[in-house]
Amino acid sequence: MVTKRTFGKLSSGEEIQIFHLENKSGAYAEISQFGAILVKLCVPDREGKLTDVVLGYDDLAGYEVNGCFFGATIGRSGNRIANSRFALDGQEITLTPNEGKNNLHSGPNGFEKKIWNAAEISEDKNAVMFSRISPDGENGFPGEFQVSVTYEMTENNELRIVYGGVCDKTTVANMTNHSYFNLAGEGSGKAMDQYLMIHAESYTPVGEGSIPLGENAPVEGTPMDFRIPHQIGDEIEADFEQLKITGGYDHNYVTDYYNKASVREIARAWSEKTGIEMSVLSDCPCVQFYAANFVENEHGKNGHVYNQREAFCLETQVEPNAVNVEAFHSPILDAGERYYSETIYCFSVRK
Repeated sequence: MVTKRTFGKLSSGEEIQIFHLENKSGAYAEISQFGAILVKLCVPDREGKLTDVVLGYDDLAGYEVNGCFFGATIGRSGNRIANSRFALDGQEITLTPNEGKNNLHSGPNGFEKKIWNAAEISEDKNAVMFSRISPDGENGFPGEFQVSVTYEMTENNELRIVYGGVCDKTTVANMTNHSYFNLAGEGSGKAMDQYLMIHAESYTPVGEGSIPLGENAPVEGTPMDFRIPHQIGDEIEADFEQLKITGGYDHNYVTDYYNKASVREIARAWSEKTGIEMSVLSDCPCVQFYAANFVENEHGKNGHVYNQREAFCLETQVEPNAVNVEAFHSPILDAGERYYSETIYCFSVRK
């Protein structure tokens, strides 16, 4: 079932709709037309009680600021691009910097601050497709990019997110979703006792400004190893240089068994308090694991105030700054080539 209602008005006066996708079991997702943002994701716990597992805001005004990118659709390019520049087809492309000299999540006023059209509503699939045209030169990115993001809430309690698009010039396309998950429920406090497994033998060490050093490193023998599930907080304060640089986990993992266009499980997490388990499946080669190290005094939903490490993100992607590192997976989309990527957050209950 797909329903919509008015979410509110932007400070500019435009009225924004929010879409409610509910399956037969009552689990539901709510997505705002502003930013194609995931505002709510309510799934049953072991008692059958619906629990909202994503951080966010009660009103549109919160999302107009949204310095933490709660629930955001990120585009054209997720994560960091060093010095806000790269070479493409023999030309130097200069982007708008928004994190010191670097470009983070495509710069200021990225896709998460744009009004999207609800281009297609599918009642039988319980899905909404949002679309927009990102003009040539938006935040410096070349080409007119006709882009879409589709949210689908399946009968199996899966939230399926599909990104698509085509550009009239060669450009960068590396879209993701920046939801912050707490499987004990948003506003329930620290998420560091929740268990995480990441199917990855290597991760991407970073230097100044969290820019990758240019090569991947094995997780074995380090606090970065989540191949066997353990609590997120077990080693987050370890005496390990990479964790000190980023104030906790904020690293790209190069996931196992990548095969272009093949969707496989890349991570799994659960809360012993609620029994809610989330499996993350994607066709992306990598995932950014972020332990909400820099969330501070954010006034969120239901009167809750969010602080450091009260959630975690698993953002599917290619490596940060990949457009500048030949050894990384390429985020380059050729002119006229169809962009496609999908990520599925699948929820179940551990007894």
